[in-house]
Amino acid sequence: MSFTRYGSLEGRTVIITGGASGIGACFVRAFVENGAKVAFLDLQSETGAALADSLGECAARPLFLPCDLTDTATLRAALSEIRTALGPAAVLINNAANDQRYEFDQITPEQFDRTIAVNFRHVFFAAQAIVPQMRELGYGSIVNNCRRCRGCAASRCSKPMPRPSEAIVGFTNTLARALGPHRIRVNTIAPGTVLIERQLWFQTASG
Repeated sequence: MSFTRYGSLEGRTVIITGGASGIGACFVRAFVENGAKVAFLDLQSETGAALADSLGECAARPLFLPCDLTDTATLRAALSEIRTALGPAAVLINNAANDQRYEFDQITPEQFDRTIAVNFRHVFFAAQAIVPQMRELGYGSIVNNCRRCRGCAASRCSKPMPRPSEAIVGFTNTLARALGPHRIRVNTIAPGTVLIERQLWFQTASG
């Protein structure tokens, strides 16, 4: 199957969080195949390195940096390293997330904070670090993956959890208004159910 190629991506720096597997890995492949200079961050060191190696024959081999996105200092350091290696970012894809579910009456403050850190906090601070680079370029695009549709409605009702997706949508709207005059687009995408390995496992475990 052939896909449209976008010449405008040639040579542009693209950063993807959670890019080692699933939807993120598809983002990595697609941008590399369009000639972009791609960097991606993920906790999955072996999987991320294997993906980068598999694309090593491409014109611009992606740069993989193992990174705990919930550690803001580490995240900022990684983004600074990418800036030095590849130049200012034209595209930021905030893809990383974890759809772990909890019972409403059992979730602990530690679990709540972890959920917000994994699914929302890094989105805010990654954007904060990258926006100055886009202002330097005079343009840019930030895409936030909010994963609003996970599993069936009954599952979502029986296992309620913090919904960082709503925070991401609100953040996207606010940032889009603020950055529009700088020619920086900010959008949210909300994929439906995508049967990556984790989702297949969850469906099996849920019966």
